[in-house]
Amino acid sequence: MKQFMLDFNQLLNDTLQSSVTNPLEIFDLLPEKKEKYEGLLRHAQIEVLQNWYANHYDEKNTIIKMNTGSGKTVIGLLILQAYLNDGKGPAVYIVPDNYLIEQIVREANDLGIKVTKDPRDIDFETGEAILVITIHRILNGRSTFGVNEILKDIGCIIVDDAHACMKIAKSQFAISIPRKNPLYENLLHVFNDSIKHQSESKLLELYDGDKGTQQLIPFWEWQNKVSEVRKLLHAQRNNEEKYNSSLFYNWALLKDNLELADCIFSSDEIVINLDFIPVEVIPSFNDCSRRIFMSATIEDDTVLVSHFNIDSNEIEESITPEKANDIGERLIVIPQEINPKISDDELKNYFKQLSQTKNIVILVPSEYRSSYWNDVANIIVKTQDDLIATTKRLKTTHLGLVVLINRYDGIDLPKNACQILVLDGLPDVRSEFEKFEEIALRDSKEILTDKIQRIEQGMGRGVRSKEDYCVVFLMGNSLVKTLYAPNAKNAFTEATKKQLELSRNINKQLVNGTLEEIDATINYCLLRDPNWIKLHNATILKVKYKSEVTFNDNILIQKRAFDAAKSRNYEGAVNTLQPLINSSMNNKSKGYLKYKLAKYNNFYNNIAAQENVISAKKINNHIPYPIDGIIYTKLQFNNISQVEKIVRFNTSRYADSNEYILGFKAIVDKLHFNDYSSNIFEQAIKDLGEHLGFISQRPENEFNKGPDNLWATGENSAIVIECKNEAFTDKISKTYCNQLGGSLTWFENQYPLISNVTPVMIHPYNKFEYAASPHPSFRIITREKLEELRTNLYQFLIQVASCNYDMSTVAGLLKRFELEHDLFINKYTVQYTQ
Repeated sequence: MKQFMLDFNQLLNDTLQSSVTNPLEIFDLLPEKKEKYEGLLRHAQIEVLQNWYANHYDEKNTIIKMNTGSGKTVIGLLILQAYLNDGKGPAVYIVPDNYLIEQIVREANDLGIKVTKDPRDIDFETGEAILVITIHRILNGRSTFGVNEILKDIGCIIVDDAHACMKIAKSQFAISIPRKNPLYENLLHVFNDSIKHQSESKLLELYDGDKGTQQLIPFWEWQNKVSEVRKLLHAQRNNEEKYNSSLFYNWALLKDNLELADCIFSSDEIVINLDFIPVEVIPSFNDCSRRIFMSATIEDDTVLVSHFNIDSNEIEESITPEKANDIGERLIVIPQEINPKISDDELKNYFKQLSQTKNIVILVPSEYRSSYWNDVANIIVKTQDDLIATTKRLKTTHLGLVVLINRYDGIDLPKNACQILVLDGLPDVRSEFEKFEEIALRDSKEILTDKIQRIEQGMGRGVRSKEDYCVVFLMGNSLVKTLYAPNAKNAFTEATKKQLELSRNINKQLVNGTLEEIDATINYCLLRDPNWIKLHNATILKVKYKSEVTFNDNILIQKRAFDAAKSRNYEGAVNTLQPLINSSMNNKSKGYLKYKLAKYNNFYNNIAAQENVISAKKINNHIPYPIDGIIYTKLQFNNISQVEKIVRFNTSRYADSNEYILGFKAIVDKLHFNDYSSNIFEQAIKDLGEHLGFISQRPENEFNKGPDNLWATGENSAIVIECKNEAFTDKISKTYCNQLGGSLTWFENQYPLISNVTPVMIHPYNKFEYAASPHPSFRIITREKLEELRTNLYQFLIQVASCNYDMSTVAGLLKRFELEHDLFINKYTVQYTQ
């Protein structure tokens, strides 16, 4: 007779399913977990799980903060298994992207916890398995979980890498209409007159598809035509063509709040966007009775409240380990802070040398910047498939110098996969609205916080556990300048603050150090010098997490105003925002808030709304022009010397010469063709004028009339500038020619007494098309001339800093580098051809 054998593993699983809810006990009893766990959880994991089980088990919303690599995935899986064992499923583990899904599934398999990737899996629906999906799958207008109804119940949710998930969720509650979608042309026709009123030049550029052009539709025009827009979008809502995928999947998420949306046109797409996410349209997510949000880099918890509908009054503290010293070992090096004279080219060659024996990963913000590394990179990763393949190879072999484009989150590069990590430049903003707000809210706390969070996310890629180590280089003047901003330090998490403090203490011993000295310093980390290890461990030994939650009251107030407007209580929305506007000290923020208030006001008082727009435009020139426009404010030409203006400007703006070098370099870095949006480029030209001792203005941006830029270069001299930095054709179009001609005529009407005026176009080429009729005085800053200017500006600013603003020396430098009006025109511009 065949002997019957009991399946003890199955019996143990059945016992666990029915009784054990303490996650620590679940871990101990898991029968099939891999040997890598050695039967033990880390101390930090135990602290978090004990705290959660004892104090937060029945709470609707919980925040868990742990450093990258400290074992959050194991914690998330054990918490969901505890809920399943208690009959509180189904359970969903949410991550930002497919790359992380595979990571969660591997961890679950190693633990012996059953998971699935299929929402239709019966094991998920019956609470036998945890569903692992991306945030896209649950938050979309065709969600299998239901829109405005519950098609699938969810009993408990883990949202891992919550900050990254929030950004994706924000994009899901928006509609992108690419240029190749026929709706693009239809909507451009609808708002033709509106865009023309804001900027006739931008309207022409949008029709021509000029790269980088962007125009926000004023709220009053949007509200007037929202019914027409709704009909156009509604008619295409079921169109499954690839170019219509955003509308197909997201329409249901926005359609009931379309009146509150903002719309922005760019040369590539139209984006329709809401300020805050009405996540209640996915009730299975919004109404889930147990939601746990986990993150390593959220220092400001406001985004969870504003985008995931958490009541800020319900959460007083987050769950954290007692100490924050579970972070991996990082030596953070900022070469251009140590020695501002170190160039990007020198760093590039240095990293190439290091890559002969080590894996070096360079994070760049754009494909354009990745081309800078073409001559030294072993691999430049451009696709998702290449990313997955390359990160796998990095973990097993030596690849050398690898460049990743805009991948500041969602990738793991432990141990030898990334011994040296380089952040080259500020992480790029991704959406059209983020680009707009970065300009409109320039220097605001919100923009700074977002930049710092993206920098910290990027810095976390190379260290994935407490046992890991990595050298992190921060390069690029824009990035380094951001680190100097007031309150920048406070936006980092506690452990990273300490590592940065250690870095700056080291820098004090390396003032004006060479790359050879920097190389010797990083070897203390790379060669595992015991004194370095002891110093690092001592630095973070007593670092503690901030368990108290931190909310930005300004954002919470704006969210309350949005919620009131969403309920059609527009007057309540206005009354909610007004005190915030009254107390705002930053003009750009105040102006932008006034514009938002005017949007709500416009639903019941058009006149008051326009009065608010006029008031807002006076203090923030990046918001749309009011219906009646505004009066141009003329520049005051004076006889103060160029040298004196430079000294006054620099001493009032910068604390010391190093800060001046970083700030000026950050401006010069933006003077590129085809790299930055026209808005950023034009602002850089304005800033450059000020740094050169000119009176500088952006008339079209500030007053809807005149050229892109205007420099008053002397008592009786000026340069009128049209910027076409994103042009790519080899001839200057008739349209561009007419723009510069119109700007010259405008200047002559506004300033009839100024006789020495030069009209300049910044364009890669100096040849006009046959149909154009350029004025004889036109001059062109070509690609070659712009590069020559950039090269000389770098030398100029270094020498100005070295002489400590000595006026006679600065005067000599202006002549030497040909930066006075007549010299500038002769040196850096060329005659056109036709």
